Amino acid sequence: MEGASQEDTESVMGMRARLLGRGSSPSCGAADVTAPCRGGPASQWTHPWVSVLRAPWSPPSAPPGPQEGDAMTPSLTALLCLGLSVGLRTQEQARTLPKPTIWAEPGSVIPWGSPVTIWCQGTRVAPVFRFHKEGSSPPWYRQAPLEHGDKGNFSISYMTQDYAGRYHCYYLSPTGWSESSDPLELVVTGAHSKPTLSALPSPVVTSGGNVTLQARSRQRLDGFILTKEGEPKSSWTLDAQRGPQGQTQALFPVGRVTPSHRWMFRCHGFYRDTPQVWSAPSDPLELLVPGVSGKPSLLTPQGPVMASGQSLTLQCRSDVGYDRFALSQEGRQALPQSPGRQPQAGLSQADFPLGPVTNTHAGRYRCYGGHNLSSEWSAPSDPLDILVAGSFPDTPSLSVQPGPVVASGEKVTLLCQSRGTKETFLLSKEGAAQSPLRLRSKYRGGHFQAEFSMSPVTSAHNGTYRCYSLLSSNPYLLSHASAPLELTVSESLPSHPQDYTVENLIRMGMAGSVLLGLGILLFQAQHGHGGPQDAARS
Repeated sequence: MEGASQEDTESVMGMRARLLGRGSSPSCGAADVTAPCRGGPASQWTHPWVSVLRAPWSPPSAPPGPQEGDAMTPSLTALLCLGLSVGLRTQEQARTLPKPTIWAEPGSVIPWGSPVTIWCQGTRVAPVFRFHKEGSSPPWYRQAPLEHGDKGNFSISYMTQDYAGRYHCYYLSPTGWSESSDPLELVVTGAHSKPTLSALPSPVVTSGGNVTLQARSRQRLDGFILTKEGEPKSSWTLDAQRGPQGQTQALFPVGRVTPSHRWMFRCHGFYRDTPQVWSAPSDPLELLVPGVSGKPSLLTPQGPVMASGQSLTLQCRSDVGYDRFALSQEGRQALPQSPGRQPQAGLSQADFPLGPVTNTHAGRYRCYGGHNLSSEWSAPSDPLDILVAGSFPDTPSLSVQPGPVVASGEKVTLLCQSRGTKETFLLSKEGAAQSPLRLRSKYRGGHFQAEFSMSPVTSAHNGTYRCYSLLSSNPYLLSHASAPLELTVSESLPSHPQDYTVENLIRMGMAGSVLLGLGILLFQAQHGHGGPQDAARS
């Protein structure tokens, strides 16, 4: 073989020289040492590594040859022919050698610029290992064994697309070259921009349910590969489909998701003519499968109604003692996770700072708790709605009947009105942990309005109220807030102040009746005493 070392050539020729004298050999021409021997079946001469004989070689005790430059000595001619004849007879023996094992470390999928080592291991001690890359002229690389053992390797210090491809390896034995190993697919990643990976309809999947993973790219890729972390042999390949806006995509169905496994995926894209040259990996996508353990609680210190630009932080708490928490937003793919901390004994908590509020933060949230050594998650928390005010130009008005100061036990009505066509109104109380009240609007007197009644009111109703209008197309985006209304509920006021007049009238009527009765009695007394005196005078 061209490029073979003197040691390799002597190893092969030494093994063949030991076979001299074991039968007559056919005559051979000296012009081409790779040509088939005369007298032997030329059609059987198919040894893939016969080119090893092209290497310079001189027997140690070869006698001087003839003076003609184009002739070979009879000894050399016989030796070459005998070696080739033995090669014919040992060809079938070589096929019976167990094929070697080939693998790559740290793996067969290598990021661009990283090192990798390809290993070949035979079933016996071998003087030479050869590595072959499909599409390259053999042998692609030769390696002596490590300390005369049964392994050889080939190292790549900087991985690029030039090294990506399918590899085979062989090893040398006294009977010739072994069979080829199984192919090794060596892949380089990072050659193209990363695609995106999302879960349809949501990355939160009920136990036993199905989900579809969508790989997408703005590049006109020909195919996508989906890999599952923690399972190197779990990968799926699909041809890319053209999307309506020129992007390419592939839909991977994933069925029967259970909480007993961790479902973490990435995807890559590739072009058909270079299937071992992949794009950079997508961001990881983890499917969250809720379990049945104790659900945490989700809250926000700022309240559920946020103004655009405010800083928003959500807190997930539990008394179970979870090591980590995850936050989900309906309709969104992100599943941020945060390690749990213990602000006090028996309580675990994680904060999720979401930054300045925009319209994308509006929605319904839930959180989940989990343990580090388990793939299972807790039951979901109760939902928390985050509402963003000022999302469209409308400012309703808010009024109260009978007035802003009322007595405990009375009935109070807060009236929210807007001149624009609004389908729903929302009433919120500053600092309240409860979700705001919602009512469908009614059209009365040229206004769209909603009446929020509270009866009987108590001191718990004290506070500052605001109302908002919203559209049913997005129930989490609100108008600008109305002017604040302060409601005061007093315990000292009589429970029915409107009864003063009635009570006074009753008292006055009773007093009049008493006076009238006294007058009648006096009148009767005066007339009763005068009657007997008149009778005596007569």
